[in-house]
Parts: sequence; structure tokens; C-alpha cells
Amino acid sequence: MLTNNRPAPIHQPLLDAGKDNGITHGFFTRQGGVSEGIYHSLNIGAGSNDEPRNVAENRRRVAESLGVEPEKLLTVHQVHSPDVVTVTAPFNGERPKADAMVTNVPGIALGALSADCGPVLFADIEARVIGSAHAGWRGAIDGVLENTVEAMIALGAERSRIVAVLGPTIGPENYEVGQEFFAQFIARVASYERYFRPSAQENHHMFDLWSFILDRLKAAGVQADAVKECTYADETRFFSYRRATHRKEPDYGRQISAIAIVGE
Repeated sequence: MLTNNRPAPIHQPLLDAGKDNGITHGFFTRQGGVSEGIYHSLNIGAGSNDEPRNVAENRRRVAESLGVEPEKLLTVHQVHSPDVVTVTAPFNGERPKADAMVTNVPGIALGALSADCGPVLFADIEARVIGSAHAGWRGAIDGVLENTVEAMIALGAERSRIVAVLGPTIGPENYEVGQEFFAQFIARVASYERYFRPSAQENHHMFDLWSFILDRLKAAGVQADAVKECTYADETRFFSYRRATHRKEPDYGRQISAIAIVGE
């Protein structure tokens, strides 16, 4: 069922600075769409069991908000990888399996879907090079953020000019993990222990994905900031895979964070 409400995305100052140079962005919430039930309302997840016509209308609304044609709002088949796709035109056929995209082509919007993982939007405003990345813990630890930066540089961006903003992500108060997860992390780098604190549950830890992503971005030499909104805690505004799992719900929606170059 169509409604009169419209998306009201979160905008962030580092990226808002690009408006005069034709760069538009939005960290979209779950509000402003047409989906119903557990997908209420701006579900962008084509991989969910939502009505395809509702997802299509939701995507159209996001594209309209960004100022691009619906077919030019692009999302990849996310697989928690470090892989980045350089985009010059809408995909022909199946979406590539990857977790990040970059472009310098006007009229294309790059979107990252999420429901707890970290959506990161990138821009070199002066060079008009943009990127988006889906960074869960696995993609982040394997290098998806650094690979996005390198792919932008290959298109003419300069590392020192790149800004990167982490959108709504599960927060450190709600990301509880087991001992195996903790052991796997510190086996990579012992100092990663600083991203964990003890949980109330024995042999469990609370993981700070926000700080982990921000520190990786800063170490990559870019200007980094975060929206710092927890997807798990705010059911009114965000979908959350973990919250849906805890409630034993059959499925979950996904919100989108997207960035585009508009105008020549």
C-alpha cells in the first residue's frame, strides 16, 4: 500500500560539505516507505521475503531523494568480503558479489545495505570521487575499507582529501559475542583486545564495532567520523538482524546508506 510519507535520511556534516560540488548522500532509516509488517516501512532488501513491488517502490523513493534515476541506484550482492567494484554504468544482469563500490560518474548512486553491519560512505569532494562500503566485522578485518580507499585513489582521489562516515550500526552496548569470536579477533592482532569489554554473561564479551571501523579508517589516512546511531536499540528508526534473531522473527528488513554525484 502506498503512503504519503517520504524518506527523511540522516545527513552528516563531513559529507554535506560536498553539496556545492554535486555530491549528495543519505543514511536512510526504515521510515518513509511502503512495506508492511516486519518490513515496515522503507525496506530496501531485495533478498528479503518482502513484496518485490514494495521494495521497488522503496528504492524509487531513495533514488528520488538522492536526485538520480531509480535504475541508477546501485547495490551489490553483499557477501562480507573485502572486494570493491569500480562502477561506470548500471549493472547488466546479475549484481556482482562484492561489498563496496566506487565511481566518478555523475548520475550513479552507490548504496550499502545494512541491518547492524557498518555502512560507510566515502567522498573526495574536490575530485568528485565517491564510494560506499558494507563493513561487518569480517569485511572490516579483511580490508574492505582500505580497499575502497585504494580504489578511489585509482580514480583520481587523494588520500588526505577523502572523508568517510560510518552510518547507523549496532552499538557497543548491544553487540555481545562469544569467546570464539573474541579469540579469532585477537589471534589476528593482539591489541584488538581493546575493542572488547566483559559481558554480564560468562565467557562472553561486548564488541565495539564502531571504534574498530573508525580506527581502521583513520589508519588508512582518511578523515573519519560516525553517525553513532545503534540499529539494535532504535526499533522505530532501524532494522536490526540481531534484534530480529533474538525475537525469532522469520526475516528482517534492510536500510540503505547511499551517495551520488549529481550534475555535470
